[in-house]
Amino acid sequence: MTSSYQATAAWAQAADDADLLRSFRDEFLIPPHEGHDSAYFCGNSLGLQPRAVRAALAAELDDWAELGVEGHFKGRLPWMDYHEFVRDHLAEVVGAQATEVVAMNTLGVNLHLMMVSFYRPTAERPAILMEAGAFPTDRYALESQVRFHGYDPADALIELEADEPNGTLSMAAIERALAEHGSRIALVLLPGVQYRTGQAFDLKAITALAHKHGCSVGFDLAHAVGNLPLALHDSGADFAIWCSYKYLNSGPGAVGGAFVHGRHARAALPRFAGWWGHDKTTRFRMGPEFVPTPGADGWQLSNPPILALAPLRVSLEIFHRAGMTRLRTKSLQLTGYLEWLVNTQLADVLEVVTPTDPARRGAQLSIRVLGGRERGRSLFEHLMANGVIGDWREPDVIRISPAPLYNRHTDCLTFAQTVRKWAG
Repeated sequence: MTSSYQATAAWAQAADDADLLRSFRDEFLIPPHEGHDSAYFCGNSLGLQPRAVRAALAAELDDWAELGVEGHFKGRLPWMDYHEFVRDHLAEVVGAQATEVVAMNTLGVNLHLMMVSFYRPTAERPAILMEAGAFPTDRYALESQVRFHGYDPADALIELEADEPNGTLSMAAIERALAEHGSRIALVLLPGVQYRTGQAFDLKAITALAHKHGCSVGFDLAHAVGNLPLALHDSGADFAIWCSYKYLNSGPGAVGGAFVHGRHARAALPRFAGWWGHDKTTRFRMGPEFVPTPGADGWQLSNPPILALAPLRVSLEIFHRAGMTRLRTKSLQLTGYLEWLVNTQLADVLEVVTPTDPARRGAQLSIRVLGGRERGRSLFEHLMANGVIGDWREPDVIRISPAPLYNRHTDCLTFAQTVRKWAG
């Protein structure tokens, strides 16, 4: 309850002591600052390294050294099936059936591969509905796909402008856009969590509305996976894509992931084919005809990157033990405390632009410094210099994301105290 919050070290420490997930912090390497742990709030950009990653990588290097090519079949975790060793726990995290998810490639590559199958424009229905101010990866990919199919982005990209204070987007705005343009829209592509504002979207409601208008639906879950319970299968979305280096803690440039709804598991959809997507029971016959593996595995192109999948396997095992329900509960507590500190202790300095409704946000609070961009940059640099690690997004937002696997109430209090020291 917000009425119980206090801006004291004793209260924050007591809250941390009562945290049933507190031991998970010890499974991560916290960047140091002047002999102490930093207050690391940047899991929405790059998650921290699990301690077990080094041993997991060493085990694969040992198998390579000792077995050579036979590591594909005789290793402790044979490489031929390695992507399957992350599949069940990945499905748990995103709320999908195991056959609906695959770890492969990176987010941008997966977005293009999914659009080959699910963006099928016609002269009558050439358009894509997206958010204005989308992360550049999405904007570049969507525009290039529109041009590839011979259409003009000025006509075929319909960009939803924010209609709420602080740059967030209402469900009513999505409804209006589909009512006006739905018959022209081939694909709706929206984020699970908007990267700049931290707003979370209702995937199931958006999917139902878009399907009613005959549109395919996909989601960029870069800032949602590992952050929110997603229930992807139940959402009915046609596809989703994500990266794994943020909340999933799988390392810089980590292997990404994709979801393809089970109703498409055996559909004769167009796709860019690769050998690793061929039905595994006949793959080594090396036949000329591509026969896709049913489910998301059928969108794979090449053999899985073992050294990139090993950190993801370690992290997903941690998520499995912690559980998304418990993580969400803690996330609500941490983010609620951080918001309370800003509103009650720092209202003369900061304002939160992320929605106040906890159901419309995840771990991230996007915070604007009163007084303009230069003042905001000054505070951001002060935070970084004092071991409080967030990130900056133009033109004037500091993103602070208390990740429940390793952040604490005391970290949130450290943030508030460091801002207060700067503001005087």
